[in-house]
Amino acid sequence: MDEAGALTTTETTKNEDKHMRTKDKFVGLDVHKDTTVLAVAEGGRDGEVRLYGTLSSDLHALENVLRKLGGPGVRLHVVYEAGPTGYVLYRRLQQLKIECIVVAPSRTPVPKGQRQKTDRRDALMLARLHRAGELTGIHVPDAVDESIRDLTRARADAVHDLTRAKQRLKSFLLRQGYRYKGKANWSAPHQRYLRELVLPLPALKAVLEECLLAMDQTTQRVQRFDELIEAQVPRWRMYPAVQALMCLRGFQLTAAAVLVAELGDVRRFEHPRHLMAFLGLIPSEHSSGESRKLGGITKSGNAHARWILAEVVQHALHPPKVSKELSARQEGQPSAYRELSWKVQTRLHKRGWHLLQRGVIKPKVTIALAREMSGHVWALLREVPVAQA
Repeated sequence: MDEAGALTTTETTKNEDKHMRTKDKFVGLDVHKDTTVLAVAEGGRDGEVRLYGTLSSDLHALENVLRKLGGPGVRLHVVYEAGPTGYVLYRRLQQLKIECIVVAPSRTPVPKGQRQKTDRRDALMLARLHRAGELTGIHVPDAVDESIRDLTRARADAVHDLTRAKQRLKSFLLRQGYRYKGKANWSAPHQRYLRELVLPLPALKAVLEECLLAMDQTTQRVQRFDELIEAQVPRWRMYPAVQALMCLRGFQLTAAAVLVAELGDVRRFEHPRHLMAFLGLIPSEHSSGESRKLGGITKSGNAHARWILAEVVQHALHPPKVSKELSARQEGQPSAYRELSWKVQTRLHKRGWHLLQRGVIKPKVTIALAREMSGHVWALLREVPVAQA
């Protein structure tokens, strides 16, 4: 009876193993606006790597293909490169409980001698590299987090348009021989000077009016974006992080919202050096053997966050102080935030002037201060409790 019982147990275990055994398939997608090229790599080192075909970029078409590739006992691993199509495909696959990662094109290994690049080759390469474990997925923001990021980036684009409109107007007047003699450009007296300026020819006057109109329209667009940020950010789940960042000198609502929207949850960076590398603030290096050569910063990663940090640290060269505006932003925040804010002010001020006295040029000083500021931001935001997405 014991032998029969043991035999029955053995057969049951073998049947369970047979049914529980899963087969892995690694799917590489080369995604474009209208078409998607799909390649499949079977699990295992010697598994077949084949091109499945080209299909429409419509989500329903891709779902049908993945349904055919999947099935009972098959586990799909999908990968595609980040691009202009965004993360709609990633979020849809997450809803379907299909494993998917998005990789940065700059981080995808490419054979050094490769001289041919096609959509089919890219899809096959993604499937093969994903099976080998050579790809690392990027952080995909939540849909609400991405909407706030798009809002702050749209404001940055509007500010850029305003800068270009002002430059066009100044260049036009300079070609006509008009130079403003006042102290500050775009101040109230400068605006009055532009409005009262009389040009000799009707065509020139029309160009001036169009330039002024374009500048006014862009200024109003920037103001509308500021109002939208003031209305949307306080209802965002990351608003506690924005409030904590506003305790630092130079971080008002817009600057803090830009940085938090670009970084997301800093807890995904295990060390501040990882955050500095993500921002592209670390020096490039080309070392071989006993020679070690350091170059300029890598500028890889998030350019928007790097830009806002470089703007914020301009305050570091001014004498440390707690202004009325900064004191109002710090009101109601933990004392640890205020203490760190003062520590950051004194530290960056001392380091900035020390570098300038050594003869370091101003742009390099700015980058050095921005790199150090990113470390303080990492330490501050890790202490802020943030709601889950």
